[in-house]
Amino acid sequence: MNELKAIWQTAKTDGLPTATEMAAMAKKFRYEKLRNKVLSIAVGVIAIVIMLVFFFRTPTLEKSTIVGIAFTLIACIILIYTNARSIKRFVNLKDYSNREFVLFLEQTRRNQLFYYKYTQVFGLVFSFIGLFLFMYQFVNHQPILILLFYTVAVAWTMFMSLYLRPRNFKKQSAKLNNMLSSLKKINDQLQ
Repeated sequence: MNELKAIWQTAKTDGLPTATEMAAMAKKFRYEKLRNKVLSIAVGVIAIVIMLVFFFRTPTLEKSTIVGIAFTLIACIILIYTNARSIKRFVNLKDYSNREFVLFLEQTRRNQLFYYKYTQVFGLVFSFIGLFLFMYQFVNHQPILILLFYTVAVAWTMFMSLYLRPRNFKKQSAKLNNMLSSLKKINDQLQ
């Protein structure tokens, strides 16, 4: 027993979080992910309700507006479905061992990459097409409004797709990778 204690005390832990810090980090990670998923679901539901109310309250809608509403509804359904599907993993994340938590985070990283490459792209395409088609009825008779709206919409689409989305992915990925590397170092020392 004394040999184990001596080995434990000589292990280098510089830069590694303590057990309490790791538990707090895991709890914070779980809370943030659950909160973000619940908020995403709420935003999707609110958007669906707004679109349906608009659809049933507006008597004369052009086909482009109806198709725009349909595309927006599909984007909202994608948002709700993907977040609801993954929420179960985070609800079940309670008391994992270090090894189990590392496996959980690695799966989270794979899910995050798949979401970034495929799911988010499809959702954004549907929402942008929905926005472009939805607004056509309201701006099509005024050339200045068409120019203004579509310029702003294209600029916003480019900003979201080329700057904000990759920046957020890198930020979240770096945070997840840091947590994973700390846990792997701790696991390596325990083995």
